[in-house]
Amino acid sequence: MKALLLREIKSFFGSPIGYLVIAIFLLLNGLFLWVFEGDFNILNSGFADLSPFFTISPWILIFLIPAVTMRSFSDEKKQGTIELLFTKPLSVWEIVNGKFFGALTLIVLALLPTIIYVIVISWLGSPQGNIDMGSTLGSYFGLLFLIAGYTAIGIFTSTLSDNQIVAFIVSVFLCFIFYFGFEGASVYTGNLNNFVANLGMDYHYRSISRGVIDSRDIIYFLSITVFFMSLTVFKLKSIKG
Repeated sequence: MKALLLREIKSFFGSPIGYLVIAIFLLLNGLFLWVFEGDFNILNSGFADLSPFFTISPWILIFLIPAVTMRSFSDEKKQGTIELLFTKPLSVWEIVNGKFFGALTLIVLALLPTIIYVIVISWLGSPQGNIDMGSTLGSYFGLLFLIAGYTAIGIFTSTLSDNQIVAFIVSVFLCFIFYFGFEGASVYTGNLNNFVANLGMDYHYRSISRGVIDSRDIIYFLSITVFFMSLTVFKLKSIKG
């Protein structure tokens, strides 16, 4: 699996994809947080916290992560190399894990430079250092779980078609449904609104972002990740025959 993981990372950075993902993520966040006028502008908010960053990042990642994962297996199928992949001394689970952690590593690398935002906000605070580190760390923790969920969904959708655009669109749709769809639908479900909202990522992401790590939120994200990775394994086994 290690060899496959390293191959995935090298493929990302051996082409413009890896650099583009990191650049686009940082550029979009930077523009919304520091340049564009609006609700997400930190300088205009008057508060020394990164809430705008953690609010807008899930929406950017809804499009960015599918763009990274859409080629994971769809490209292998299109190029006819997926059969060659099956001949390697790896189980299907190891193949899926290699693809998953390769994409996850790239997104985490894109996230790392945003630690500069924490330093800047802390420096701009009055007095200096006046930032809620508990909430900030909790939000980063929640964002990592959210990224894992999105990545697992993207890896799964890449097995559904050898067309990368199709894989991208389906992945964006599923990520949107799981992040906001249940929350949006909950207003129409009457007495079941809390139950329906609990099925969505946004509910659990906001819960972790408060700085309180609840085992129920962790179990939820792990369940989503393992569920879609299991679907990926099932689909690959059906292809392998």
